[in-house]
Order: sequence, then C-alpha cells, then structure tokens
Amino acid sequence: LTQSPHVKQVLVTPGNAGTAGDGKISNSVISIDDHVALAQFCRDHEIRLVVVGPEVPLASGIVDDLTAAGVRCFGPTAKAAQLESSKSFSKAFLDRHGIPTAQWKAFTSPKEACSFITNADFPALVVKASGLAAGKGVIVASNKEEACKAVHEIMQDKTFGAAGETVVIEELLEGEEVSCLCFTDGITVAPMPPAQDHKRLMDGDEGPNTGGMGAYSPAPQISKDLLLKIRDTVLQRTVDGMKKEGVPYIGVLYAGLMLTRNGPKVLEFNCRFGDPECQVILPLLKSDLYEVMQATINTRLSSSMPVWFENSAAVTVVMASEGYPGTYAKGLEITGLSKAKELGLEVFHAGTEIKDGKVVTNGGRVLTVTAIKEDLISALEEANKGVATIQFKGAIYRKDIGYRAITFLRHSRGLTYKNSGVDIAAGNTLVQKIKPLAADTSRPGSNAELGGFAGLFDLKAAGYEDPILVSGTDGVGTKLKIAQVCKKHDTIGQDLVAMCVNDILAQGAEPLFFLDYFACGKLDVEVAQAVIAGIAEACKKAGCALLGGETAEMPGMYLPGEYDLAGFAVGAVERGQMLPQLERIADGDAVIGIASSGVHSNGFSLVRKIVEKSSLDFSSPVSGSGDQTLGELLLTPTKIYSKTLLPVLRLEHVKAYAHITGGGLLENIPRILPASFGVVLDARSWKMPEIFSWLHNEGNLSGDEMARTFNCGIGAILVVQKEMVQQVLKDVQRHEEAWVIGRVVSVCTDSPCVKVNHMMQALQANRSLSLHSHIQGKMQTNKVKVAVLISGTGTNLEALITSTKKPTSYAQIVLVVSNKAGVEGLKKAERAGIPTKVIDHKLYSSRTEFDNAVDKVLEEFSVELI
Repeated sequence: LTQSPHVKQVLVTPGNAGTAGDGKISNSVISIDDHVALAQFCRDHEIRLVVVGPEVPLASGIVDDLTAAGVRCFGPTAKAAQLESSKSFSKAFLDRHGIPTAQWKAFTSPKEACSFITNADFPALVVKASGLAAGKGVIVASNKEEACKAVHEIMQDKTFGAAGETVVIEELLEGEEVSCLCFTDGITVAPMPPAQDHKRLMDGDEGPNTGGMGAYSPAPQISKDLLLKIRDTVLQRTVDGMKKEGVPYIGVLYAGLMLTRNGPKVLEFNCRFGDPECQVILPLLKSDLYEVMQATINTRLSSSMPVWFENSAAVTVVMASEGYPGTYAKGLEITGLSKAKELGLEVFHAGTEIKDGKVVTNGGRVLTVTAIKEDLISALEEANKGVATIQFKGAIYRKDIGYRAITFLRHSRGLTYKNSGVDIAAGNTLVQKIKPLAADTSRPGSNAELGGFAGLFDLKAAGYEDPILVSGTDGVGTKLKIAQVCKKHDTIGQDLVAMCVNDILAQGAEPLFFLDYFACGKLDVEVAQAVIAGIAEACKKAGCALLGGETAEMPGMYLPGEYDLAGFAVGAVERGQMLPQLERIADGDAVIGIASSGVHSNGFSLVRKIVEKSSLDFSSPVSGSGDQTLGELLLTPTKIYSKTLLPVLRLEHVKAYAHITGGGLLENIPRILPASFGVVLDARSWKMPEIFSWLHNEGNLSGDEMARTFNCGIGAILVVQKEMVQQVLKDVQRHEEAWVIGRVVSVCTDSPCVKVNHMMQALQANRSLSLHSHIQGKMQTNKVKVAVLISGTGTNLEALITSTKKPTSYAQIVLVVSNKAGVEGLKKAERAGIPTKVIDHKLYSSRTEFDNAVDKVLEEFSVELI
C-alpha cells in the first residue's frame, strides 16, 4: 500500500516491530473491538480507507459498522464472512450452489458425530471446528478411532473453545492442496496467481499442523486452463451464489482447494489474504494495490483488473519459535535482519516487537523471509540464504518450501540435464581432482585407478591362500548435518571408512578395498573434493585401496548444500582365522574395552535434539581444547581400528571382537556371544569422555538410554581368555588406550545379555568437570528432578512446564508418566522435549506390581520429586 503514490500514511494496529515507524508506516494504539471508537478515530485522523487483515474482526461486523459510519472499508460483511466463520454454513452453501467439495455433515452431538464417522461409506476422517480457530481447527485423522478422539477433544475437552460447539465431519480427499485467491467486487472475479502453503512443521511435511510454515507462488500444478476452470466453477459461482442469496461478497475470496482425480474440490474458504500466501502473492502484483482495492469497493473491478508480473516466482519461509505450535518463549533477540535486506530479500514481521531498542520475538510464527526471482528454484535458494542470516534462539524453519512444485516442473518440462540441476562437467572436474587422491591409496592387489566401469582386486597378489571375503556397508547418518552446518567437510570421510572397516574387523578381516557413494542436490566440487580427500586419507589409515565410487547429483532429492554418504568395504580373512570363535568363549573370559575418540557416528539424531534444546549451539566455544567449538568436538572422527588391532587378532588369543556402533554397548556385544552368555561391565573401569556426561545431563537421559544409544567411550571390545588378558592388553596399549572393563558370564534366556554397572555414577563423576570446565554455556545445576504423573490432557502439566522453564525455577521436569497411551498430555511433554513413559495399570494384576513398575522408571531417571 505504501508503494502507491495515492497513499500518504499507513497506520497499523496492533502492529509489530516491522511496522513500527518505517517510512510511511507506523503503529497505532486503537482498539479494533470498539467499532464506534474506531470510526471516530478514522474521522479524526482523516483515514480514507480501512483494510481488514484478520478474520475475527470481519466475522464481528467491522466492515458493516465502519461503512455505516461513513468510513470506506475493504473486506466482506459479517454475513458474507460466514463463508469462513462458519464451516457448516460454508459447506451447506457449497452444496446449494453445486460447487464441488468433500462429502460432509455437521453435528452438535459428539455421539452422533462418532456414529457418522464409524458408519459413513467414505473415509470420514477430517474433523473441523465449525467456528474460527486461528487456522488450527482442522484435524486430519489416520483412522476412525483417531477421528472420534478428535471429536471428543474438540467438543468435550474444548480444544478450540467455542469454535468447536459444532463440528463438521468431512470426507478425506486425496491430491495436491493449493490456494486460489481473487479480488471480487461482488460481480467480477479477478484471480491472483495460485499459491501453495506448507502446513506441517518440518521438512517433508512431517510434524504437527501449523498456521503455515511457508508458501510459494505461482503454483505450476495449476495450468492456465485449470485456473480458468477454478475461476468459473468455484470463485465466480461462489460470488454469484452470495449475490443471489442477497449477501454480496466484496473483498478477497480465498479458496483452499484439493486437486483430486475428479477435478478441484473446495476444502474451505477464507475471507481475506491468507498467511503466508499474502507474502508471496502481493510481491507479484504489478498494479497499484490501492487502486485495485478502490475499484473493488466501487464495483468497478471489471474496468481496473489487476496486472501481475510474468516470469517471476516468490518463495517465503516462516521462522517460528522453538516449541511452536505448542508453548514457546517470547522476548528473544532477533539479529541479522539488516543482512537479509542487504541480500535483496523482503522480511515480513509477524510475532515481533521492539523492546529496549531491540527487535525480539513475540509470537509462535515470528517472521517470514520472501525472495522474488525468475524461477522457484532460485527463489528458494535465496529465501534459505536469508533465513540463515537471521538468528534467534531455537528458531525453527523448513528448508524445502516449494519442493513439490520443483518436482512437478522437472517431471513436466522438456529440460536439459544441466538446467534440471545436474552438471556433468562439474562431475568430470571432480573425477580429475580426486584421481590422484585415490591413486595414493594403492596397495598390493590393487592399483586404485578411477574412471573405469568397475575396480579389480587380486587376492593372490595381496598374499592370501584360502581366503573368505567379508563385506560391510554403512553411512555416517545425521552427523552429516553438523558437518554441513559447521561447513567442516574434511573429517567426515574418516567416519564413513571407519564405520565400514571396523565392522568387517568383527570377522577378523583385513580391509582390502573401499567404494564410496556421494549424493547431493547440487554438486559443489570444492566440498565434494574435501569429503573424498578425507575418505582417501582414511583408506590409507585403514590399509585399503579406494577402488571406486559414485557421485550422484540429485536435485529435488536433496536441497542445495546438502549431501549424503554411503560406503562399502571388502576385506578378507584366511579360513581358519575367522572371528568370533563362539565355541571357545567361556564363563569368566575377560572383556577389554578400547577407547573411542568420542561419539563416533551413532546417535546423532538424539545429539542434535539435545543441542537444540540446550543453551548452546554448534558454534559455542569449548574450553580446554584450544579454539575448538562444540560442533568441531562432535565432529571428532570415528577411530579406525584395523591397522592397530589386526596384529593382535591374528595372535589367536582374542576369541571375539565387537565394534560398538549403532545400538551402543547393549546391542552390539551380544552379536559376538553364544546365546547362553552375556557380559557384566563396570563403567567406572574406563575413562569416559566428558561429552557423554554433558549429553546425559542436558538430555535427561537414563543410564540405559546412554548405553543403548552411545559407545560411552568404548569404540570396540575384545573377548580374551582370563589368563591371557594382561598380555593382550599390553599389546593393544602400544597403540590404543584400553582397559579391562568386565567379564563374560552365563545368563538365562530372559536375562539381559549386557549389564553395565555404575553407569550413572561414572556419568555423574564426570559431570561437574563436564559442565563447568569443558563445555562453556549456561547450564542448569542444582535443580530438583521432577516426574509428573498424568492420565489425560495434562492441563496442569502445561502450567508446570511453563513454570519450570523460567530461569528462577528450582525444578526440572525430567519425565512424564501416563497410565494411558496416546493422551494429549504426552504430546505436550514430547513437544517440550521431555521424556515420556506409558505404564498401563490394566496390564498389572495388583496395585503393588503397578507401583513397582512406576518405581523402577522413576529410579531410572533419578527422579527426586513426584
């Protein structure tokens, strides 16, 4: 609006940090609930036009009252706004005028609603609160039980308040969801470029529904012919129907549509610009918005149809608060806004305010970053760059806005391989750069020349007489995410090689050759070269040849800047030297533990979640390690054990070797033991790296969870005859830090195979050092560990979570226990990052048994107060 030469000033209420004194724009404190006072305010300030943004004032009749008071207002009347404010009115209207929509029925009785869900001859799985619920009153159930549960939550638990007094049950439609908006003066319809919103919180449309995490426009799934069809069968028919019923519709009409096999069908109407659709549609408007709005109010839209920029695309990415769409903190400082503007991006504020001269968060969805470019791929890249420059604690955003459109375009257009995102020349350049790196890994049996269709290996030349081939394949997992965030790519190759060669060592095999697979969205030769250089260096450490590999550039599968790794190792062992030697393992054998270098390459999905919830980030400095950051500490590469341990394994004193990889101590050691044996370990007997104590403390993890997820400082174990243990230990200690950490024992079939004694003591012994000297940051200490017992929606739990998150609280909720599965309280706890357990009392024959089960869990989490 400020771009119009007709406009001198725009006053915004209630406004935010983005509208606080920016040129023509300023915030104004005036109640929008008191329409009489508002009309007088408009007359006093000579306001010539009021534009209504949200739905609640429209539903309460703000347009009717201001118009009656002589103030021009853009938006529909209260009766017209029923298309949004009453789902039951809207659905009945669609049926009356033959506008395609899902099958449906409205109910005021939960019992009748559930009966309809159960007996409907179509999937009646969409449950909507009929009234206004701030864009969150829709639940898409996966089955009938879940749909009935949603009915009870809306109608009885009042999840959405008075908006849920009536519920609408709808057929679940399948297809692509799009948004088609138009200007209308009650007669003429002027469609806007179609858009697509992304409702789910996380990439790949995972996580809970939100008010929208980003959008793009135009949506290429809607061709010009299809847009004309939507204009005629949905938008025009709606405007004509409202006029016929004596309720002219003037303003913006927004149709949320599902593109089904049977054509477009209306999911719902909004009576306003949607959010975040508004942020991608209006930047594409070439015409003067003020003039378009005046023509709409004056019923002259046909003579002043809006014009849109051709050959342009817009993408907007929402930055939300940590915890959204649940509870979230406010007042967190936002930085980097000016940098985003310097990149030529639009930053639209939502939940922000100015406090003490700083821009801070003040809502769930905080702001959006919008990029306008010649195509969607470029716009998404630019918007993601902008989001990366803006920072506030715990910021959440998606990186894949528009991914469906990009996939659609690549399937529907005749593109060259290069302009579809695959650069053959860059791939060839990479091969030339890494050829010398691979050649440097040559060994007897292989010359490691890249470029052919396949690699060769000569076992006789490698000195084998009667070998068994052993192979292993693995990846690095989400540790890659940290490497990409930290832009540190030189060590991740060692992780890949180590994960494979350490595995085949469990059969006693020497690694002979290795192949890698590098997949990315857009090939960055420099990054790929750094990764593969790390792989080649690790192959030399492992004594194997880098015999070949594959570089796959896959736009649409991975975003620019993202890559994935997989590796494949082949080794050999002479037939008589294979491990494990199960028949030799006996009660009383010793277990030697070999030190890990840290977390290695497992459990990083949990690690990343812990860091996200902590007061640190990957750039936080770590004391005692030079200038190392937390990210660099976590990226410490996995140890390669083949060269140091192979000579020990071949002396035949070792009966078994286990690589402590995914599954930690608890799940890897049993893989190399006979069924009747287990091990007992003492966690106090080895040196545990401080990072594990920090993860345990920050994540409120139980001892079992630590031992099941992480190596806890032990990268590999050896099973050795008790009488030979000191000799083997001495041999290992020439090259690796190692300890005798336990013994083999006979176990019953229903007993755990691995028992780790004193795990909590070992973790806690390291805690004070870990928290105060090793990792610098704002740590919570001396807090009472609390468990909350619930059995329903967790209304009180929410208050407790809010209270304990305050810096002044002396309590920390470490566990939520429910005696019923699937209740809302468990979801609240999970959204807050609190561990949960379900202990169903119906599964226990007595109260004593049930209490004992609860006690055991409370002890596991070191709970002090219930």
